[in-house]
Amino acid sequence: MEGGPGGDAFGAIPFLIASDVNRDRDLIVVAQRGALHSQPTLACPEMDRFNAYAVGLPYDAPSTGRGLVRAAKKCRDRLTAEGIDLAAYNTTENAADFADLRRALGIKKWNVYGYSYGTDLGLTYLRRHPRGIRSLAIDSVVPPQVASLPWAWDSAQEGINSIFAACEAQPACRSRYPDLSGTLTAQVRRLEANPLTLTVPAPGGGTPVKVVLDGGTLVNLLVANGRLVPAVDVPAALYELADGNPERLARAQTAGATPAIGEFAHGLTHSVACAEWAPGFSKRDVLEAGRQAFPGWPDSVLAHAPQLPFEHDLCRVWKVPDRTAVQRVAIHSKVPALIITGTFDAKTGASWGPYAGRTLPRSTAVVIPGISHWVVPQEPCAASVLLSFLARPSAPDTGCVPGVEPKPFTIIP
Repeated sequence: MEGGPGGDAFGAIPFLIASDVNRDRDLIVVAQRGALHSQPTLACPEMDRFNAYAVGLPYDAPSTGRGLVRAAKKCRDRLTAEGIDLAAYNTTENAADFADLRRALGIKKWNVYGYSYGTDLGLTYLRRHPRGIRSLAIDSVVPPQVASLPWAWDSAQEGINSIFAACEAQPACRSRYPDLSGTLTAQVRRLEANPLTLTVPAPGGGTPVKVVLDGGTLVNLLVANGRLVPAVDVPAALYELADGNPERLARAQTAGATPAIGEFAHGLTHSVACAEWAPGFSKRDVLEAGRQAFPGWPDSVLAHAPQLPFEHDLCRVWKVPDRTAVQRVAIHSKVPALIITGTFDAKTGASWGPYAGRTLPRSTAVVIPGISHWVVPQEPCAASVLLSFLARPSAPDTGCVPGVEPKPFTIIP
């Protein structure tokens, strides 16, 4: 079960195979409803093009928000004109597709594995369609009962602070970067007050890219969980920035300038987020959660849930019904479950894995040090634990976990 929501599940196949999950069993990978390769697809080229343009805009400026909302509305209007019912793209219906698929394939029992949003989906599937599930493995956990826009700030705090704590535990890192928390706060405040505009070589060559680094951009580069700035480079990037060298962060930001147009299903993202994560919490709630997580940061940064800026405004034009009453539900099940989280995960904080396990009495929770979002492909120990779980769901071998340590951080002169 792919993450996102809206990610391309087929694109994950190489990572799954490299983790050996199909060594002695069949691997079934499903393009979720609305995602790439499904029919219809809820791709939003309008939003892809705006996001590419937005790398050269202040992240949290009201004008940027208006541009994002306009792009979303264009996508929505096009999809609905094609006869697509956006209200049908939610986690309840998504889970039912998997239940229908198992029956259609004639499979009596199967193991279910999902990461990120795929854990929200997997837990919902377990609650609504437990028949036929031999085991459930969830990686980088989004508990349905707590998934919301304010919740994103809690995860950001946990993941970022875990990186800083790991640096503190390595003498070379502690000596070179003695005050990461203070440095981050100072740089968020400085960039938010005086954004930097730079022209940076495009990834892979081509026309140079204009990028703007403000406080919100900096935070979201960190929350992107190694996709843009590897965790081992975070301390170096922050101290380089403080010393007047923003190049490492600016190069990371250029990755957003060349999206694969039409590959990510933004329509599925916002159909789920606007129905299941945004309702019940106001803009003020998001701000207060941000203030609690990062006291002293500017309100203009904290007003936006990481990775989902201006979502309340976007949801007003996306117009899908509130589904929180049926979706924000804790999952109680005796099906064997494996819960895997990484300490550096700033999208889905590591502590939310064991939290989800409280109502899964036959669950095993492992927290892998030094790993960010989507743990199994990054850490051979996690892949080993998953394979042992698939072989014996009631007694996975977690013996390798205590030996995992965060990798050494990058030390700059």
